[in-house]
Amino acid sequence: MSDTIDVNFSHGIATITLSRPEICNAFDDMLIAELTATLTAFGQNPTLRVVVLSAEGSTFSAGADLSWMHHATQFDQHRNFEDALKLARLMQTLERLPVPTIARIQGPALGGGVGLIACCDLAVASHDAWFRINEVRLGLIPAVIGPYIISKIGISAARRYMLTAERFDCHTALQLGLLHEVKTDEFAMDQQVQIWINELLQNSPHALTAAKRLITSVVHRPIDDAMISDTAHRIAHIRTHEEAREGVAAYLGKRSPSWHINRAVKLNGDEVGG
Repeated sequence: MSDTIDVNFSHGIATITLSRPEICNAFDDMLIAELTATLTAFGQNPTLRVVVLSAEGSTFSAGADLSWMHHATQFDQHRNFEDALKLARLMQTLERLPVPTIARIQGPALGGGVGLIACCDLAVASHDAWFRINEVRLGLIPAVIGPYIISKIGISAARRYMLTAERFDCHTALQLGLLHEVKTDEFAMDQQVQIWINELLQNSPHALTAAKRLITSVVHRPIDDAMISDTAHRIAHIRTHEEAREGVAAYLGKRSPSWHINRAVKLNGDEVGG
C-alpha cells in the first residue's frame, strides 16, 4: 500500500494516480521511489497495454516538495547528485515505458510536474489547467526534466518559459505541443482518455513498442545513410514478427487481429460498450 500513489490495473490498463493532494502532489524521495518502482514493475508486465497518469485534488503536481528541497540544500554535492539521479531515472523510466502513456491533467503543473507530462506520449488537460517551469525562481535549473520538455515544446519556447518562469495556460501548452487536447471538464477529459485507450487497444502491442523506440531513435538525427539503413532494418525485422503476420492476415481476411479488444474499456476497468 503506497502513501504517495494509488494504482489500478484492469483489462491491461494501468491507472497511476498521484495521491498527495494535501501538498499539491509534490515530489519527495518517497514519491520518486514509489513511482519509479511502480513504473518499472509495469514495464515488465507482458499484459500491460496502456498507462494513464493522473492526480488527486485540484493540482496535478507542484513539482518538488519545497521542504525536501530545503533539506537537499544542506547536502553535499555528491548526495545531491544521487538525489537528482533518482528523479532523472524516474523521468527516463516513464519516457521509455514500452507501452503508450497518457497524462490526464486536471489542474496546474509546475516544474517536475511539467516534466512528467512531457515524458508521456499523449496529454489531455482541463481548460483551467496552467503550467510554469519555475526552477530559476528558486535559484535552481530544470536540469533533469529539461531534455524532455525541450523535446516537446522546442528550443525557442524552452528559452522563453525556462528563463522567464512565466505562467502559461492550457491553450498555449496546446500550441506548444505539451498537450494534445484541452477539455472543458473532467468528464470530457475522461471521455478523451477513453477514446485514446480504445484506439490504442486496436493496435499491435509489439508495433506500438517498436514505434515508440523508432520515434526516440530518429528524432534530431540527420536523414543520412545511417538513418536509412537503421529504419530499413527496423521494418525488415518487424515484418517477420508474429504480430505483423497476424495483422496483415487479419486485414486481408477482414477480421479483427488477435490482440484487438472487442469492447471499449473505461478508466479503472469499467466497461462502456463498443
